[in-house]
Amino acid sequence: MIKVGITGQGGFIGKHLFNYLGLMKDVALIPFKKRYFTQSEKLEKFVNSCDVIIHLAAMNRHDNPQVIYDNNIKLVNRLINACETTDSTPHIIFSSTSQEESDNLYGKSKYDGRKLLEEWSIKNNAKFTGLIIPNVFGPFGNPFYNSFIATFAHQLTHDELPTIDIDKKVKLIYVGELIIKIYNDILTKYNQSEKSKFVEEIKIDHTIEVKVSKVFNLLCNFKQNYFEKGILPNLNNTFEKNLFNTFLCYIDPDSFFPFHLKKHADNRGTFVEILKLNSGGQVSFSTTAPGITRGNHFHTYKAERFIVIKGKAKIVIRKIGTKEKHTFLLDEANPSFVDMPIWYTHNITNVGDEELYTVFWTNEIFNPDVPDTHYEAV
Repeated sequence: MIKVGITGQGGFIGKHLFNYLGLMKDVALIPFKKRYFTQSEKLEKFVNSCDVIIHLAAMNRHDNPQVIYDNNIKLVNRLINACETTDSTPHIIFSSTSQEESDNLYGKSKYDGRKLLEEWSIKNNAKFTGLIIPNVFGPFGNPFYNSFIATFAHQLTHDELPTIDIDKKVKLIYVGELIIKIYNDILTKYNQSEKSKFVEEIKIDHTIEVKVSKVFNLLCNFKQNYFEKGILPNLNNTFEKNLFNTFLCYIDPDSFFPFHLKKHADNRGTFVEILKLNSGGQVSFSTTAPGITRGNHFHTYKAERFIVIKGKAKIVIRKIGTKEKHTFLLDEANPSFVDMPIWYTHNITNVGDEELYTVFWTNEIFNPDVPDTHYEAV
């Protein structure tokens, strides 16, 4: 197994990478905490425990650009010092940015940090990979910090109106696509080259180039149709599916779910329209005996909806890596649904006295690189 440590594992990309690598059977994760950078013994123990260190920790924004530069160079130097103090030569993978070519101190800090690590690797006969990464978006990014998409999605789901400062084309990669590339292109090839011969720079290609206004319009459409009407968008386009999964994760589950559906009743009985969608998928139903729980798993890319049509159910969801649970009670008297955000483990329990009938919709898009369903108790 490859022992991998991630500096900045609590950040946007770091959390996704930590969660994803935690699913891989050939990776053993070495935990890292932000405070290690100010605790020499902890940092030295960390670097000495790793075969591979993915250095993501960095400051992206500050009112004073010089603070960004000084902070990021300081983190690189502390990492190098810890390696040299312990005579450790882990394979260091450094996340830089396409902003290296821009005239700003953030981009300069990443370029200079990459060069410092290159010099260290050559001097110490160590393996080094510098990644040049485009703009990254995805679920759980911090609004007003990580990306304009995080900001727009947060604002639209919290009754705020985003504004476009500069409408330009932006090169983007979805965070899920990025971490798959890191694993497939680098970590799986860890033992294929001699350390003394392996110092490289890898430019991560963007997966889409799109105008800010187009992203804004798509997100506004999600708000108008899904957020206000429960209508699912077309998820057959990879970018739009990734954008929707991102949008969904900014909704406050406790205030949004369960989403109540309209029930039409007359002397014949009742009629409820449970799903409007602009893409395909799979619709199925289940029956569940009283007291039985189904689920206790999460998905990494599949959209899913639960609708109770007979009986009483309790649905519980929890974001992976957190302890906070969200609980929803659904019953046939008030037709409603709960959608499962990606990276949320979930289950459904029959809490009634009779058999529970549940309808499920899933948007099945096969991805051979990522097993979609992983089991973890809520």
